[in-house]
Amino acid sequence: MAAGAPRLLGLRAAGLLRAACVGPARASRSVLGVAARPGVAWMPSRCGSSAAEAPATKADDSFLQWLLLLIPVTAFGLGTWQVQRRKWKLKLIAELESRVMAEPVPLPADPMELKNLEYRPVKVRGHFDHSKELYMMPRTMVDRAREAGRISSTESGAFVVTPFHCTDLGVTILVNRGFVPRKKVNPETRQKGQVEGEVDLTGVVRLTETRKPFVPENNLERNHWHYRDLEAMARTTGADPIFIDADFKSTVPGGPIGGQTRVTLRNEHMQYIVTWYGLCAATSYLWFKKFLHRTPGV
Repeated sequence: MAAGAPRLLGLRAAGLLRAACVGPARASRSVLGVAARPGVAWMPSRCGSSAAEAPATKADDSFLQWLLLLIPVTAFGLGTWQVQRRKWKLKLIAELESRVMAEPVPLPADPMELKNLEYRPVKVRGHFDHSKELYMMPRTMVDRAREAGRISSTESGAFVVTPFHCTDLGVTILVNRGFVPRKKVNPETRQKGQVEGEVDLTGVVRLTETRKPFVPENNLERNHWHYRDLEAMARTTGADPIFIDADFKSTVPGGPIGGQTRVTLRNEHMQYIVTWYGLCAATSYLWFKKFLHRTPGV
């Protein structure tokens, strides 16, 4: 018994030393209820890391939520803007129509006054200079019946622009006498319609134009004018940069058909209103479905 005591004490000491080396790992494993396996090192749990990542993910979702909300909000704003634009365009069209129907006034002596008189009827007296005709082409005829949609003729031709010397004012202006078909562009084919002597004329004031996209440049060598460049027309004919469209009453047999003033303006704002408000409604529904009406458990 006495002889075995040292051996027993040695075994106990060895056991305590081993327990000191592996005790912390076993103690930790025992807390989790999992026994330690020989040769496997213990690693700390990542539960704390996952808990820290959760707020970051939530913040990302919140940022995405408010970012996507900009789509329906922007679409609604653009739709409302188009509503205001449509009101403005309808008012402008009404003003132009009332201006065209107004009583004609004498052509102002000061060209600067014409800037506020576009589409306003004016009356002049004088004579034409048919030797300096200009041709705006290609053009199709404008008349009341066709504008109302009852005639669909699309015969191509030209507008005949002729210098007109105003006797009272002492200036020469440009007058769009009206439409002639392509086969009648040459003045030799319509000698009967070349008005001679002094005449009283009523027309609508028109201002200069800027070339729109895809519209060709004016061809001065061929005398083909695709848009109304008053400065260039005035230099070519020696007239002042004043332009009027002669009314329908100026038409004479064999001559150009007057009244070639188109008063319509593009008004496509209703299409834009439907498009933007429709996009707003669709994206609002998808946003509500995604962020506010989530399926439980997802």
